[in-house]
Amino acid sequence: MTAAGSAASAGERRSVTDPARLHEAALRLFAQHGTSGTSLQMIADELGVTKAALYYRYKTKDELVLGVVRPFLEELLRVLEAAAARRGRRAQVEAVLTGLVDVVVRGRGLYVVLVSDPTVAHLLGEHPLLRRAGDELVALLAGPDPDAAARVTVSLFLTGLVGPLHDPACADVDDEELRSTLLALGRRLLLPHRAPHR
Repeated sequence: MTAAGSAASAGERRSVTDPARLHEAALRLFAQHGTSGTSLQMIADELGVTKAALYYRYKTKDELVLGVVRPFLEELLRVLEAAAARRGRRAQVEAVLTGLVDVVVRGRGLYVVLVSDPTVAHLLGEHPLLRRAGDELVALLAGPDPDAAARVTVSLFLTGLVGPLHDPACADVDDEELRSTLLALGRRLLLPHRAPHR
């Protein structure tokens, strides 16, 4: 290999080892084509590197998908851990709602892929980090021994979060307005109403 070829290869590896750049490119393509419709070659082309350079960071597309969603899941687990430490169900639900909505609004595109892509859902359904996050999230929002109505309400809220994130009618809604609207709706659905004092 020539010195120029070696330098180009090293530059490609550095480009691919920047996880933020790699994950942004992959997420853009996942959102457009789905994960099953996105090849490693497409991601390499988007980054302007060779497919071999991608293999420097990830050996399979499944590893790449997990790499893209892992920061979201880790942030969600931190939110859940902080919420679980709160005293009282109302405080726990409020902490989950606030933290979850913040994470979802910051990672709009990622949450849409996470929730709506069947390949990602299948892959993550087998991943212990996601199972743990999902179980803890539902337990904190639904409470102990939830009845059918509580489980349906939590499911409605969690699946409903994705709608405004990719609905063209909501594309012009800025992050702050989206955040406050989702929080208000979540509170109406999930926080027990307090009886007025007499």
